[in-house]
Amino acid sequence: MGAAAVAIDDDADDETGPERRCLVTGARAPAAGMLRFVVAPDPALGLVPDLAGRLPGRGMWLTARRDIVLKAAATNVFARAARGPVAVAPDLADRVEALLARRLVDLVALARRAGAAVGGAEKLREATVAGRVRLRLAAIDGRGDARVDGAATAVLTREELGQAFGRDAIVHVGVLDAGWAERIAREATRLADFRDAMAAGGTAGQATTDSGGPNGPGRDGR
Repeated sequence: MGAAAVAIDDDADDETGPERRCLVTGARAPAAGMLRFVVAPDPALGLVPDLAGRLPGRGMWLTARRDIVLKAAATNVFARAARGPVAVAPDLADRVEALLARRLVDLVALARRAGAAVGGAEKLREATVAGRVRLRLAAIDGRGDARVDGAATAVLTREELGQAFGRDAIVHVGVLDAGWAERIAREATRLADFRDAMAAGGTAGQATTDSGGPNGPGRDGR
């Protein structure tokens, strides 16, 4: 398949306004909560997930759900939208999930480096008492801790949260800045929708200033 076999035309794809149409369901939704794909200029790369929505080319959008991506990969919806053959990786859904998780972990890490996020149950408790917490994250595979009992967004694992802090595992994270909290909550919601994860004591991506989350620390109390 040559690059010329796929018509990549920005003008033909109306990517204006806040909403996009899902190729599979036909439903329109805010672009920030959907998944964008483009056809790479290099035919060997085929279809490329563009989670940041910045790559050039004709954008093709899907609802951020694993079953929707699986259905799209199993049919020819991408080829129809691109008006030409498109190579789709058989593990596309797994790749999208990994990229969504990596994007969220990287955002939490950036917030930490900016001094806008703390990790660990005790630091979260201290920040909560001081009224500084704008968003709480809890590991989906953590355990309860009375120090941080309350609502939290649970969509990442202990290991994934730990990566954001350069540690093996972390169960509790507090985001201290409203701007960072909004960005992280948005990405957490998209990943939760894809993973069909449930927030601990609330909804995925919900920003709250309560006292933490029931998905608590591991053996070392993190």
